Amino acid sequence: MSKDEKNIIKGIVVESLPNTMFLIQPEGTESEDERILAYLAGKMKLYRIRVLVGDTVEVLLDPYGGKGRIIKRL
Repeated sequence: MSKDEKNIIKGIVVESLPNTMFLIQPEGTESEDERILAYLAGKMKLYRIRVLVGDTVEVLLDPYGGKGRIIKRL
């Protein structure tokens, strides 16, 4: 397992915000306090992969606790 795989979580898109930002609810959690602010990865923007509310996505978390990056739509 590489370093990056430890920081990848699966979640559901709860809300779409301006500038390709999204609120993600991690799998297995129900409280609103644990939502993650995430943005689209560059390759997803380049190939115009659409992410909608209700989609399941993989998010690469920042090691310092900032924003996450959506790297894959499942």
